[in-house]
Parts: sequence; structure tokens; C-alpha cells
Amino acid sequence: MFTPSPMLLKLLYTRGSLHNTPEGVAFSIKNRLDTVRITRIDAVLIDGQRLGVEQIALDFGEGDVRPATVFNADSKGYELPVGQAATFHLATDKLKEGIHTVCVQFSADPFGDLSVEVEDAIVNIPDNRTRIPRQEQDDYSEAAVQARQRFAEEFTGQEFKHLKHYSFDAHTLQGNCEHFTGVAQIPVGLAGPLHVQGEHAQGDFLIPMATTEGTLVASYNRGIQVLNLCGGVKCTVIGDAMQRAPVFVFDDARGARDFGKWVAEEIEKIRPEAESTSRVAKLQYIDTYLANKFAYLRFNYSTGDAAGQNMVGRATFAACSWILENYKGAPIRHFYLESNFATDKKASQINVMRTRGKRVVAEAVIKRDVLQQRMRVTPEQLAYHGQVSNVGAFLSGANNNGAHSANGITALFIATGQDVANVSESSAGVLYSEVTKEGDLYLSITIPSLIVATHGGGTGLATQNECLRMLGCVGRGTVNKFAEIVAGVVLAGELSLGAAISSSDWVSSHEQYGRNR
Repeated sequence: MFTPSPMLLKLLYTRGSLHNTPEGVAFSIKNRLDTVRITRIDAVLIDGQRLGVEQIALDFGEGDVRPATVFNADSKGYELPVGQAATFHLATDKLKEGIHTVCVQFSADPFGDLSVEVEDAIVNIPDNRTRIPRQEQDDYSEAAVQARQRFAEEFTGQEFKHLKHYSFDAHTLQGNCEHFTGVAQIPVGLAGPLHVQGEHAQGDFLIPMATTEGTLVASYNRGIQVLNLCGGVKCTVIGDAMQRAPVFVFDDARGARDFGKWVAEEIEKIRPEAESTSRVAKLQYIDTYLANKFAYLRFNYSTGDAAGQNMVGRATFAACSWILENYKGAPIRHFYLESNFATDKKASQINVMRTRGKRVVAEAVIKRDVLQQRMRVTPEQLAYHGQVSNVGAFLSGANNNGAHSANGITALFIATGQDVANVSESSAGVLYSEVTKEGDLYLSITIPSLIVATHGGGTGLATQNECLRMLGCVGRGTVNKFAEIVAGVVLAGELSLGAAISSSDWVSSHEQYGRNR
């Protein structure tokens, strides 16, 4: 358990929640720290005017409204899990439009006495806006979903026959999709089986690929066949790290430099603070990067079978709270939990160099006779073509010197419930080829920032979980297995498309299987 600093306590308040009610004024606080037990409400101050407990009531949702006087008399207190909000209702005069100061004084186990002080505004918002229907009590009920479907049809003047049909309980989508209205049915094709020789994935795997691009499944299937004829693909996970990158702002560069040194010295005290928030997240190391008067800390974690972005955000939040409380050097003027240095959902050079998610290598030796017979190219042709392509990738500033790793990764991500936006990082690749002494082709690809999960996110949803089960990647300890399979599929796609371009089969294949006509 960590001690929240005043700077972090401000983040508990939900900005924009201050509003007038028929009985007075209300605002919301959301638990963004850790599961706590609120044991006492002392007072709320609005613009310096103190409101006692007899003027305060707390609404925890689902009809659970408690006057502060009764709440304080209950020695058990109230457990507030992470992510849950409490709305404070105040019996007082309505506020005028404009900026107001709000201060909440309360006590919570295990933190003790806390005080949250912020500014918020009362704004008159017109009540005639068009709003998507939702139900406060159960927004995933059949009635709520059907109300949105009717709204969409009436608003657009269109009839939706396919969007509305799905085969699972909508309640399973809580935490995955808001305003649920229907499904986008994406075709799933099968490639393989792919023979993988990994440390975690060993054997033959049928590959589900969700796509609307003609020739994609056929191309990957062709590459898989060639890899299988040559003994399969060897895959190795060589790195594992998920990041959150806060920034601390000082008055000058010297203050930032000294802070960075202190963080390095205190790592063994910071680690338990970060790891106190999760049974899974383990802090590996912290990189410090200095620029101007800013200290950027890049926290690196292992996150088990989860992708872990939210997990490491919570862990880093706890670590930074301890840092803010315990650093006694130059004053920290500002702090932001994410500085854009973790590069969530963005391709970046730092992730190519330092790893984000899983760093995986897939490699194979393709026999000369198989390559010529099946792909109509020689090892020399493909190796030379790779050199020419390297120049093109260098000139363009691409994050990948291969052909199309994003194709296979995206198709697998959609099929298996991954966060598809992570393709932006996961698509980075370093492709290498050479002709062996025997005249065969050695081909390998390094995927430096493959962000995958077999637990959490969308991996438990109906269709997505079935596709993961098809791969044997459900259950504890399967994420590295999945990463190796993805890497093997990517290499098959690089081989197939590279050979198609070299042999001039690329356009003719799209004519045959795609929609070029």
C-alpha cells in the first residue's frame, strides 16, 4: 500500500462533475488509487464555506445513498473499489456559473486523513442535445440495446439487418464496449496448420485470420506451406517489458538531473510500492531520460498473460505517489503519469530499440529446391531483393524493412480479441535474409514490440476466446506461446509476399483472389 501525495489526490476529483441539483450542489470523486475503506466524512468546503456532515450525503450508485451522519456512525465504513465513483450531494445554495473551489476532507483506510482540493466550473449546458439512449441501471440489457438500435435506424433513416444480430450475452461486454448496439461481422479464414518449433509453442497450429482483404489468407497459407516443407519455423521470445513513462518537471536542468540520480539510488524502495498494486506486475527497471528541465522515467514491467497497459499505469501511479512524498531535493513543479514516452498506440524508435510487449524472433531455413518449385524464385533473388528493399525502407523512414507484417498481426489480433490499436507498435519489424553455404535461404524477422495477451481485454469474449482456444492459448502461462505463433505467421507472410513481388506474381494473385476487377 502506498501513500498518495496531495498532487495525486487532486486526480480523485472528477473534473466537470460540479453541478446544481434541485436540493443544492453535487460533484463526484472516483477512486483512482487502490481499494480503500472510507471510514469518515469530515466536511466539504465550497469557495471556503464549510458544510458540515449534516449537509452531506453520498451516492454510491444503484440506489445506495447514505447521509454522512449515518455513514460516519457505521464503524465498518464503506469499501470503495478502484474505478468506483461516489457522488457528494450537498444541501446548500445553488452555485452561480463560473469557477469554484471544492475541498473534501475525509478519512480512508489504510491511508488515514485525506484532503482533496480542486477548482471546477458550473457551466450551463443546453438540454436539447441529441443523445444516444442508455440505461443507468443496466445498459447491456436487451431493452437498452434495442433502444439504441431503433435510435440508430431512426436517426440515419436506414434499416440495419446484420448489425443487430449476435450470439452472446451482451452483459459479457461490460468493460469492453460502451453504448453496445451490435456487431461488425468480420470474415475469419483459416491458414495452416503452421509447424512451430518454439520454447513455448511446439507443434502444429491452425491459424484463424479475421480480414476483409482478398489474397491475405491465401498468401499466408502459401508461406506456411513452404515453411512446413522445410521443417517449420523456429520462434524465440527474447524480451518482455511493458512501460508507463511519467514526467517530472523542475525549475532547471540541474534539478531534473539530481532527481534522476536519486531515482536510480532508490529503486529498491520504489519497486515494492509499484508492485503493491498487483499480484502480477513486476517492476524490472526504470530508465531515466533527461531533456531541458524535464525528467522522463520509463518504468518497465513484466505483466504475466495480460498486455498490461492499465496494470502498469496503476503500478506506476503508486510508485510516483511514493516518489512525490519522499523526494526532498529540488521542488517538483508538475507531474504527469504519462509523458507520451511510453508511446502507447504509436510506432516509435525507442520501442524498436528497448522492447515494448514481447520481443520475438522467428527464423527458418528455406530449402533451395522448395523455394524454386513453390515460389518460383531463387534464394539469391530474394536476398538481393531484400537489400534493395532495405534502401527503400531507409529512405522512407519506415519502422519495418519487411513487406507487410501488419497484415498478419492485424488479422490475428481481430480474431483473438487483442487491442487492435496496438498494431501501430506491433507492426515494427526487422527482416533479415542471407544465402547459406548450402545455397538455401535463411530468413528471420525480429518483432521488437509485439503487444499481445491471452488474459484480460477482449480475449474472454465469445468468438475471440474460441479463436484463442483454437490455438491452445487459453489459460495461465500461454502468452509467450501466442507471441511465438504470431511471429511464425508473420514470417510466413514475409516469405510469401516477398517471393510474389520478386516473381511478379503479386498483381496476378490479387486479380485471381482479390477485388481488383
